[in-house]
Amino acid sequence: MQTAEASITQRLTAEEILNDYRIAWESRQASLAGRKEVFMGKAKFGIFGDGKEVAQLAMAKFFQNGDFRSGYYRDQTFMFAIGELTLQQYFAQLYAHTNVEAEPSTAGRAMNGHFGTRLLDDEGKWKNLTETKNSSSDISPTASQMPRLVGLAYASKLYRQNPELQNNNNFSVNGNEVAFGTIGNASTSEGMFFEAINAGGVLQVPMLVSVWDDGYGISVPAEYQTTKGSISEILAGFQRNAEGEQGYEIFKVKGWDYAALCETYEAAVRVCREQHVPVLVHVEELTQPQGHSTSGSHERYKSKDRLDWEADYDCLKKMREWILESGLATTEHLDNIESEAREAVKIARGNAWNAFASDIKADHEEALRLLDNLAVASEHITEVATITEELRKVGTPIRSDAVRAVRRALRYVRDERNQAKRELVEWLEQTLGENSDRFNSYLFSQSDESALLVEEVKPEFDDNSPVVDGREVLQACFDAMLARDPRVFAIGEDVGFIGDVNQAFAGLQEKYGEIRVTDTGIRECTIIGQGIGAALRGLRPITEIQYLDYLLYAIQILSDDVACLQYRTKGGQKAPLIVRTRGHRLEGIWHSGSPIGMILHSIRGMHVLVPRDMTQAAGFYNTLLKSDEPALIIECLNGYRLKERIPNNISEFTVPLGKPEILKQGDDITIVTYGSMCRIVLEAAKQLEEFGITAEVIDVQTLLPFDIEHVITDSIRKTNRVLFADEDVPGGATAYMMQQVVDEQGAWRWLDSKPQCLSAQAHRPPYSSDGDYFSKPNAEDVFETVYEILNEADPEAYPKIY
Repeated sequence: MQTAEASITQRLTAEEILNDYRIAWESRQASLAGRKEVFMGKAKFGIFGDGKEVAQLAMAKFFQNGDFRSGYYRDQTFMFAIGELTLQQYFAQLYAHTNVEAEPSTAGRAMNGHFGTRLLDDEGKWKNLTETKNSSSDISPTASQMPRLVGLAYASKLYRQNPELQNNNNFSVNGNEVAFGTIGNASTSEGMFFEAINAGGVLQVPMLVSVWDDGYGISVPAEYQTTKGSISEILAGFQRNAEGEQGYEIFKVKGWDYAALCETYEAAVRVCREQHVPVLVHVEELTQPQGHSTSGSHERYKSKDRLDWEADYDCLKKMREWILESGLATTEHLDNIESEAREAVKIARGNAWNAFASDIKADHEEALRLLDNLAVASEHITEVATITEELRKVGTPIRSDAVRAVRRALRYVRDERNQAKRELVEWLEQTLGENSDRFNSYLFSQSDESALLVEEVKPEFDDNSPVVDGREVLQACFDAMLARDPRVFAIGEDVGFIGDVNQAFAGLQEKYGEIRVTDTGIRECTIIGQGIGAALRGLRPITEIQYLDYLLYAIQILSDDVACLQYRTKGGQKAPLIVRTRGHRLEGIWHSGSPIGMILHSIRGMHVLVPRDMTQAAGFYNTLLKSDEPALIIECLNGYRLKERIPNNISEFTVPLGKPEILKQGDDITIVTYGSMCRIVLEAAKQLEEFGITAEVIDVQTLLPFDIEHVITDSIRKTNRVLFADEDVPGGATAYMMQQVVDEQGAWRWLDSKPQCLSAQAHRPPYSSDGDYFSKPNAEDVFETVYEILNEADPEAYPKIY
């Protein structure tokens, strides 16, 4: 373990040091002002970076163009210092200004302290990331920035070690980029932190982790958080003993010691950048002058001695003392800097508020004008005028105030026909559309690389198309993907040497090298994070979760990070990650997973694809590689040995998203399903025909998006009956499909019988084939459910079976 010595004054000019002091004080004043704005009701919540200023200034000095940050919401000083956040933008985020020019990190979608740079242009295309200082988009769940950090650093390793990527000049310069991660000391208690630290050490990637240690996690002190009360102490075993040995470099430094911090970060970044060795910098003795957030006061849980110590060791106070002792400035000079910082923050805060308020003011005043006109023209003048006056009295209006008032007023004039009402309705429709863009856009890509815009290319077969195991179709697909696009790589447990447990990557590591087809440890969360970070840097990862049941280890990071990335940046960042897994039928409680309802409700913002066979899966992989969106592909676990034909155009054919396929025509009932259930339902449909019942069988193919062209409703218009069947628990994906068809598509109009769902039992399936049969829908279940629906409609033609 290394402890840095301070000797920085020879290499920094007085001008540089005093500029740092100015940035630090502006950041502190922004924190103080931000807290006041929350208490004045101008913002809902505040969380600030006070007490961490000096350490972040030192780190920022060595952050170069092309580097990436993966941090958390205390890093405002760092963002100021690298020039990627202005004081006005800082307050615009606090006020939730929805103008992306005013608030480029999230366009008002995330609360303050959530930073990110815009990696994409207005068309959703990548900028040249080697020419900018980059920050991945922050998320709130503690330690969730760590899995992504692994991937951001791993990308540098790929860019350096894969010669085919040397021409990707917009993303890397020979893999020289460092991924800077920041985390609070208490958040290092999370499993994601330890998993990411271990992964970074195994991979030996340029990942620099700074732990901001202020001794607490909200009210809980370090002794309750960390063994020995010190993260660097318990990670000491990761310290490498010599250059060339696998491991970390670990530094400890005081968070109030400007000179030592600069020295430390200079050494730490050099190791990371030049040697691709991960580094941990444990920044101790930081303070938190305003406590954790605006939710409460730290005086409630800190002793007087602790508060006195924090006042004495405030990093700005100590930096001031050091500057004066070093003779770099006079007291008067520093007083002027502090005064100017207060004034700069005051001006920025005022400008940000005025811009935020004026953005709303025009709509507010127009609504008032139109409501006044309506009151004059309406028979309900009293009611409309009362609503208008209430709106006029709102001191600090927000967008919903005017919309709420207009919608209430329109209730009273629902039977009236006049110009004033028409103008008000037009205003409402226009405003709702504008607010949809402000608050509801970019869940999915809106670029011309959207997966929904990929043109369908049918698979081509002839008499010479080989009939093979399904896994070999995937193998041919992956082979072609790796051959044509050097950005593609695959990682996962057992993916590399043995070619995955079902052999779809068999022989591909030998052919393309370990850097392209790679084994990982058993660490689902950081496998996904490794893919997210790499995708953020222009690569096209396929990350494998070995079984669908194990997706639970990664569902949080999928939900909180990649699924909402385009949304929370309003199209400013994207991570086109392909997550590959397998599920549905096999044997046993933890190898027959089909938790589709959980997935659908957790990862909106990702596409969820459920191919029934490996040819469909291959087509989906080709589609996704042409798009800029993340997706989860769930292959059928019991389909790898079933025979299929390899398409002649294995590298070109695509399967469209959101387009169901009718597998069998029928007139009496529509059966909607997907995945492994397709074979079950087709077998049941064959049995039903023996009794004069023809079922139309539809494979939805993708659940997100779902049946864009309303193929299922068109079928129900013909059959007038529907059954939704799958292997999820009751109320899971079958309920989702029913809602989509009956409610969203309006298929209820064509139903002559109650729509029904057939799902698995509420428990997980036990081991053995009998466990599978009695736990999940089988052909007999499908037959009898359909038959009962027909029995209710026509009991004479279809008498009860038993």
